[in-house]
Amino acid sequence: MWTAFMWGGISASAVVIGALAALFLKIPKRVIGWIMAFGTGTLIGAATFELLGDALNDGGIIPTAIGFTAGAVVYTLFDLLVSAKGGAGRKRSGRSGDSNQSGLGIFAGTVMDAIPESIMLGASLLAGNGISVVLVVSIFVSNIPEGLSSTVGLQGSKYSRVKIMLMWLSVLLISALAALGGYLFLEQLPEEMGAAIGAFAGGGIIAMICSTMMPEAFEEGGPVVGLIASMGLLVSLLLDL
Repeated sequence: MWTAFMWGGISASAVVIGALAALFLKIPKRVIGWIMAFGTGTLIGAATFELLGDALNDGGIIPTAIGFTAGAVVYTLFDLLVSAKGGAGRKRSGRSGDSNQSGLGIFAGTVMDAIPESIMLGASLLAGNGISVVLVVSIFVSNIPEGLSSTVGLQGSKYSRVKIMLMWLSVLLISALAALGGYLFLEQLPEEMGAAIGAFAGGGIIAMICSTMMPEAFEEGGPVVGLIASMGLLVSLLLDL
């Protein structure tokens, strides 16, 4: 049980690492775009091979399709809400504005992005084969540029370094608790329901990648991000073997 909590915290610690890098180092935007592109590829692989693949095997096509569609729809609705509150640029490395509302929107959007990943990370322990390496690596890699870009946005909203770090540490704690919750909650569910929830998380992750990560990666990294994302997907496949 506490293993899920630990791995949820480890994967989310990349947000803190990214935030520290943004606060104390000057990292070119192009490099941030490249890291995000690689994280995009690995997350697509994790959602496909781990979440959707397992959901299809455990629950069949109907629970998988319903769960996946519901996850994409729910994420999109929440994304629209968070964007309206100032969180549309949470993965953008440019200035996000000066309002407090924008900073809170960035924070809320980051939490929204982290929860489905962490839930399924905890749930992956239920298979009895230990933690899913592909999920840990994918989430960790994708969280680094999120910490980088979002921290720059928070600085643009006039947040202090101390307040920024407290926000990211709270994201780490929330992610660890979500992983623990995923383990405890999904353990009690029948196989078909667990499969639908896994597909739900997969739909949310794919919607998140397309609406936030991919645009930022291309905007900052240029056309080469297609190749980098492809390599991320290949790494995800190799880790899943």
